[in-house]
Amino acid sequence: QVRLVESGGGLVQPGGSLRLSCVASGSIFNAYMGWYRQGAGKQRELVAGITSGGSTIYADSVKDRFTISRDNARNTVYLQMNSLKPEDTALYYCNSNHVIWGQGTQVTVSS
Repeated sequence: QVRLVESGGGLVQPGGSLRLSCVASGSIFNAYMGWYRQGAGKQRELVAGITSGGSTIYADSVKDRFTISRDNARNTVYLQMNSLKPEDTALYYCNSNHVIWGQGTQVTVSS
């Protein structure tokens, strides 16, 4: 079974940027890949998703600020996050085909 490992989280000031990476242990060529997040006391929610063909979907709260992309040759999915807000603070998870989850990477937006 494919394993997913996220990285790139950290502490950033409001207005700052981070790029999250999700590396898969196997091929993601045909996989739907998604980024989800779960804030303290909140339910896990979809942030962005990308199909094997490159079509993307975003939560309304991150449109025009976040960009999801994939590099199939590197079995890697990225989430570029710009103009970060305190409400973006959460544990961010990578997901493959709505089935496989990574362990998460923490993003904290605070001054």
